[in-house]
Amino acid sequence: MIFVDTGPLLARYLVRDQFHQHALNIWAELEKSHERLATSSFVLNETATLLGRRAGNIFAAERLNNIYASHAFQIWRPDREDELRALKLFAKFSDQGVSFTDCISFTLMISRHVQQVFTFDRHFDLVGFKRLP
Repeated sequence: MIFVDTGPLLARYLVRDQFHQHALNIWAELEKSHERLATSSFVLNETATLLGRRAGNIFAAERLNNIYASHAFQIWRPDREDELRALKLFAKFSDQGVSFTDCISFTLMISRHVQQVFTFDRHFDLVGFKRLP
């Protein structure tokens, strides 16, 4: 199982993103490998918001509708306890500039024993997750 963060989703859809080509290469490898993928409702929220700002809400909605329709991802939704654990991490890493969405991702990955993450965000290193190359 590989958790997918916001950055690779943005880079996949935004041609001008600095990681666009790199992301497409990794997406192609993941599709060939048939590796199971997961993300969270928080990551999708962040993705929709940022895609909307950069390319318009219609563009963002179309891309997210495709994600939901594809069943390519397990979409994890945190519960109250997950959110409370994430708040502790949010405070712990306050000097590192880690977002609450990242802390939700950390919490969900820890509780589901997922070590690999497709991200361009070095904050995942703080918790010991293995980022895809």
